[in-house]
Amino acid sequence: MNEKITTFLNSGLLEKYLIGETNSVDTEMVESYISKYPEVQNAYNTLQYNLEIVAKSNAVEAPKNILDNILEELNEKPVVKLNTEKTYKSWYKISVAACIAALVFAGTSYHFYSQKKKLSLENQVVVDEIFDLRSDIEKNNLMLDNVMRQLLKLNNPETEKYIIKGNERAKDLKTVAYINPKEKISMIDVVSLPELPEEQCYQIWAELQGKMVNLGILNESDRQLMSIPYAENALALNITIEPKGGNKIASIENTVAEISLQQ
Repeated sequence: MNEKITTFLNSGLLEKYLIGETNSVDTEMVESYISKYPEVQNAYNTLQYNLEIVAKSNAVEAPKNILDNILEELNEKPVVKLNTEKTYKSWYKISVAACIAALVFAGTSYHFYSQKKKLSLENQVVVDEIFDLRSDIEKNNLMLDNVMRQLLKLNNPETEKYIIKGNERAKDLKTVAYINPKEKISMIDVVSLPELPEEQCYQIWAELQGKMVNLGILNESDRQLMSIPYAENALALNITIEPKGGNKIASIENTVAEISLQQ
């Protein structure tokens, strides 16, 4: 059974069609599925059979004396003069039987409707969970794809690894930079950053032709491999302590880590 048919059978439309709850568009679609796919036809036949079983199991048998009374009245000898009293009684008994039958049918229909509505809701929950699962799988596949791409970049023979450690002002600071000059790719892995006051932050710079080029702010929450701007012909990488939000000009006096990129 293909995925299209499975999704349709789990949607609850077939059950709604059986009890007359579908609109014109859904009705046309259900009838199309029934005519095209044997699996749907079999499922529809099974639902009809189950409906008959439910109806029979919930039916209430009419009192036997009602049928006897009706037969007794029918066997009475015909008379010329209309007996209004007997006619009234006969029709009254027939009406009672009809009312009982109507109540039984109504009760059975309501029970079946409730059961089918409950089943429809449960089916809809299953369908929603299937779509959520598919969405999660797609997200996980995307994450795995990104991880694989990053691993390929790291394992590239052209990629160079630089371990950046903090000086006396930040002994516990440790980051790892990955630079591929051929692909012009730069990445950094924040291993650990000493805690700073709320009004300060760490900022990474590339030393280039006598000036410091901003490469971004480092946060403890960014403890994952992330891309940073690639600086062509950079001589070194520096990490400084700057005011919260970063600075346009590096505070060289607040340097806490640096590493030369020259071999």
